[in-house]
Amino acid sequence: MCKTNPAYCTVFGTITDRTMRVSYTNIWYYCLWLKDLRLHFPRATSFAAHAYKRFTGHLVTTLISRNRGDLLLQEQWENSPSYHTKMSAEPVRVLVTGAAGQIAYSLLFGIAKGDVFGKDQPITLILLDITPMLPVLDGVVMELQDCALPLLREVIPTDKEEVAFKDLDAAILVGSMPRREGMERKDLLKANVAIFKSQGAALEKYAKKTVKVLVVGNPANTNCLIAAKSAPSIPKENFSCLTRLDHNRARSQVAMRCGVPATQVKNVIIWGNHSSTQYPDVHHCKVNMAGSDLACFAAVKDDDWLKGAFISTVQQRGAAVIAARKLSSAMSAAKAICDHMRDIWSGTPEGEFVSMGVYSSSNSYGVAEDLIYSFPVHIKDKQWKIVDGLAINDFSRGKMDATAAELVEERDTAVTFLSA
Repeated sequence: MCKTNPAYCTVFGTITDRTMRVSYTNIWYYCLWLKDLRLHFPRATSFAAHAYKRFTGHLVTTLISRNRGDLLLQEQWENSPSYHTKMSAEPVRVLVTGAAGQIAYSLLFGIAKGDVFGKDQPITLILLDITPMLPVLDGVVMELQDCALPLLREVIPTDKEEVAFKDLDAAILVGSMPRREGMERKDLLKANVAIFKSQGAALEKYAKKTVKVLVVGNPANTNCLIAAKSAPSIPKENFSCLTRLDHNRARSQVAMRCGVPATQVKNVIIWGNHSSTQYPDVHHCKVNMAGSDLACFAAVKDDDWLKGAFISTVQQRGAAVIAARKLSSAMSAAKAICDHMRDIWSGTPEGEFVSMGVYSSSNSYGVAEDLIYSFPVHIKDKQWKIVDGLAINDFSRGKMDATAAELVEERDTAVTFLSA
């Protein structure tokens, strides 16, 4: 058919390339069946001939019309003042530290193509790493350039804080000192205090006072606290640490257990530290099954699992990934970072909350002051607010207190190094 009518080639090539029209492919196969029926059974195919003519004519007309309509809409949008206003907007300046590492490698493409700050928001990426990693960073820059992404206006690789932190809108602090074999926890804290004290001071000196800071490098909660204390003129509410990875892990575990997509699970909570003491809480979680929202315990129907294996699985998931792939989580961590920052920029849906490590001041859950502690939060207009008034039973209270105690100990140890 394509040999005799070029329009068919164009149209059916469009079907192949555009998955949104894949249902028309089935009609196309039906048309071929009708044609085959005409050839092999000429005396019994008046219906087939009539149907074949009607189907093919209607299909081609419809697809050509839709294709032209799509192109017209796209042309109208690209020629509209709104399009050019958005695409000529001032780029958001985004810093990623540890930019030559594996988490950043999974993260940078998503940021640069608009998954975080918006599909029409231009981006300037600043990539910071230590001097020995600059040759690797050059390769990352080349790959970003080779992606030919329309939103990516500039990529700046550097090993200098005064360059990296200049006029930032967002800072994603991924790089930190990893715990090495034989290293005591206090030695790990001491090394990271030095890093995040320096980066906090650089935020204070060079970044915008409206900068949003996400700390990923572990121990993330305490590193975030140190960075915030080292940037006193930037509001403490602008600092947060990543517990969204734990949140996503908990959500996924419930979804798999219930046999539903993860999007059908909402309002899980991660309380406390991004460590093995964290408390994944599903007492306020809802699971949408067959169009109805059920309490998680009613949907799962296995209280022992939810109070036992579920919690330990989420707590130990990072270690399980390392044991399996001999490297720490990268792809899932990058996805969680994108989720976290996108929610800061765009807000959370009405009636839903997410988990985020934020300042514990004036919380209603009895958590000690002056900690970065993971709470359930709503976000609107780039401002988070702890969700108040959730009922806490004795089981949850014990686990929330245990993870808070670990954070208090970490904070007290880190602060001694901060003042040294």
